[in-house]
Amino acid sequence: MTPTLTPHTLPQPVLAGRDFLSNLDMSAAELRAVLSTASSMKRGEWKQVKPLAGLSLALVFEKSSLRTRTTFDVGMYQLGGHAITLTNAEIGLGTRERVSDVARNLERWVDGIMGRVYLQQTLHELAQHASVPVINGLSDMLHPVQLLADYQTIEQELGSAQGKRVVYIGDGNNLANSHMHMGMLTGSRVTIVTPVGYEPNGAVLLDAVRSGADITLTNDLSAVEGADVLYTDVWISMGMEAEADIRRRAFAGYQVTPQMLDTIAPDGIFLHCLPAHYGEETVPEATEHPKSRVFEQAENRLHAQKALLYHLMGAMQPRW
Repeated sequence: MTPTLTPHTLPQPVLAGRDFLSNLDMSAAELRAVLSTASSMKRGEWKQVKPLAGLSLALVFEKSSLRTRTTFDVGMYQLGGHAITLTNAEIGLGTRERVSDVARNLERWVDGIMGRVYLQQTLHELAQHASVPVINGLSDMLHPVQLLADYQTIEQELGSAQGKRVVYIGDGNNLANSHMHMGMLTGSRVTIVTPVGYEPNGAVLLDAVRSGADITLTNDLSAVEGADVLYTDVWISMGMEAEADIRRRAFAGYQVTPQMLDTIAPDGIFLHCLPAHYGEETVPEATEHPKSRVFEQAENRLHAQKALLYHLMGAMQPRW
């Protein structure tokens, strides 16, 4: 029988009232608390508690979404709260209204703001002007909520992430940057494999190396061999459609196939944050491969984000 928590036995929220714009907005110990809560939620131990009852979360979308929208909405509902989805057609961040004005309005109605936006700077402006927690649901620079689910999946399948070889192959984008941040926090050994000219953000890489994290940057595809975790993402992100043909040529050979999965560790796993552009960075036979945990990873978006919401908002009381 699965044990269930009560309002008197809930863990202490470790991120109370803070913004979450980067994985580095939490310490290694705080990350451990969030992932522990996510695992507890997945086991069904939170079914009898509604710690966010009476609280609301605004979901602000400049970019379209399946997993981010659904999991934050369902997550707030399961924790007793409420989510409201606001598209850019309704808000017009920075066009119809200044970002600062949007923040000053939303803070008066809701208890938290999640933004899935084009620019990291937009999130910083929201956080600067809103008195409620602001969560990065994706930006051009980072994708920290995705990495929470990724590392929940890694630990679920392989145990501790410390010392595990996590190999990211493809575009040096927001996922690659956030993988380096997680290497700093967990002690995983992160390798970024990209074509020449598509490396991750230099400042993020420098910070990670200076921190003492085990980070390798290479263009050599043989780095995939023996990986505990092989991870990829789309080659052509939203907003890069004009570069599609150039990118397809540059990334030729970087496609994750069943044959590539045969070269990773025998108990290694394949992850992809989805959506997949089949025929480009991967193929259906890879996401359906016995080593694939792509759909378990997608499920964990719900549990990891619920845990994040609790640790950010769980100490709040309804204002009205």
